[in-house]
Amino acid sequence: MRLSMIVPVALLGLFAVGCGGSDTPDPNDPSQQQNQYAGQQPGSYNPNQYQQPGQYQQPAPTATTVTPAPTTPAPGGAAAGAPATPIAPAAAQVATLALQGIAASEAPGMQPDGAPFAAQFQEGQVLEQAINIEAGKCYTVIGSGVGIQQLDIQLVLHAAPLPPQVLAQSSGQGATAVLGGKANGCFKNPLPVGGPGKIIVKATAGAGLAAAQIYKK
Repeated sequence: MRLSMIVPVALLGLFAVGCGGSDTPDPNDPSQQQNQYAGQQPGSYNPNQYQQPGQYQQPAPTATTVTPAPTTPAPGGAAAGAPATPIAPAAAQVATLALQGIAASEAPGMQPDGAPFAAQFQEGQVLEQAINIEAGKCYTVIGSGVGIQQLDIQLVLHAAPLPPQVLAQSSGQGATAVLGGKANGCFKNPLPVGGPGKIIVKATAGAGLAAAQIYKK
């Protein structure tokens, strides 16, 4: 073979290698840019791609329950509570009979002022009985309960338009309550004139029936 034929063939091979396609994409080629986004679907959203590093998401606020502070009745105020259910004294005979025995020791020489009054109590309920507080008179009020753990009695002056004012109250413990008993002396009206008032009997603890009687001299 002649040398003049070999050289052109070799040069032709080198030219083919130099003009071969390259695997590296050209960023300036529009067709390459189109292929770069061909794998993404239109309308797709990735929430993580917009979250900045270190960003803090504040938690949703939670409801707060506020407990009101307990209230304390003002000193000298009358006992407050839902009204008890009045019953005939005969229906509370077990309690009214006990009043007679208590009066013999707590209200000696005193006379009943009106008839006994009674009611069926739930805990915290009260029974009110009107009374005319006479000038110069001395008063004792006795109460007796059945099923009630703590019974309390108040004598209240209720002369409108003034607010009710507690004049005296029982201080014992248990189902028997005595206001102005023998130990402390009966309650005497310090005013030269009488006035309207009321007796408040309260089942402070427990439920049941109770009867009360006003005595004076």
